[in-house]
Amino acid sequence: MKRSSQNCITTVSIMSSMIPVADKTYPEAMASHEEVVKAPALFRDSLRSFHSEMGIKYMVPIIGGVELDLHVLYGQVTKRGGYDKVVAEKKWREISSMFSFSPTTTSASYALRKHYRSLLYYYEQVYFFRLQGSVLTPRAPVTFEATGTIEAKTDYCYLVSMKLGSETLNGVLYHHKHSESPNKESAMMPFDLNDKRKRRRERKRKRRMGPKPNRSGYNFYFADKHSELKRQCPEREREFTKMIGKSWTNLSQQEKNVYNEIGVKDKERYRKELREYKEKVKEQEEANKENGKSPEAQARD
Repeated sequence: MKRSSQNCITTVSIMSSMIPVADKTYPEAMASHEEVVKAPALFRDSLRSFHSEMGIKYMVPIIGGVELDLHVLYGQVTKRGGYDKVVAEKKWREISSMFSFSPTTTSASYALRKHYRSLLYYYEQVYFFRLQGSVLTPRAPVTFEATGTIEAKTDYCYLVSMKLGSETLNGVLYHHKHSESPNKESAMMPFDLNDKRKRRRERKRKRRMGPKPNRSGYNFYFADKHSELKRQCPEREREFTKMIGKSWTNLSQQEKNVYNEIGVKDKERYRKELREYKEKVKEQEEANKENGKSPEAQARD
């Protein structure tokens, strides 16, 4: 490490407080935080409803070839105080250890943070922090130039200090050493957007051909209650989700079991149909190989 003392100018970004989004309000919670943490089915339905009202596309991310359990992720993050606290205390690696990701999965902690921010951040504000009213979103960072001092230099970074007001800040500035003769291995591979679209179309095609996903006991209860409420008070349709959620929590365990048993049977139906579907796909792929069909031709079929 080389010791030095010289001035430097750098750009500083500071995140300021949250600001409300115009003409956008939070949906009401259909259950308490404690209830959705205890009941995975209620969590999924409340999240799906929340996304629908917020205009967010509901999806279950895939990490390492396995569906991410958003219920577990939400529970682990809120258990540690919520998204902002987990980011500040750098707990994402700790949270990623709670999942059984494949050893070949890379950047799991980054993926968890990204998916939580896009799918669960606003949900957390309503269900965990119980916010109401206008949707809050972080302000854009305030950016300005500041003059500081380079205290020391290494091969890859500078140790710097700078004074902002009455406070002295110490930090690290990293710099990238450009190779004068880049080799083929370090060159960036071109990004083929068409390949990405083909893969997306193929996944959609497989989902359409596959068995209908199973529904939980709460899903069946929701459908029954929704039809009933639509007949009784159609003018309150925007409140149905919350009304049904409260109604479900007021049922006795015996009453819930009636619907849960239907959900168990539907899960058995799904597993049976999925096995048959996979066998059919495997047979089709083997037949296509024998006939010399390409993957593109298989997709068209």
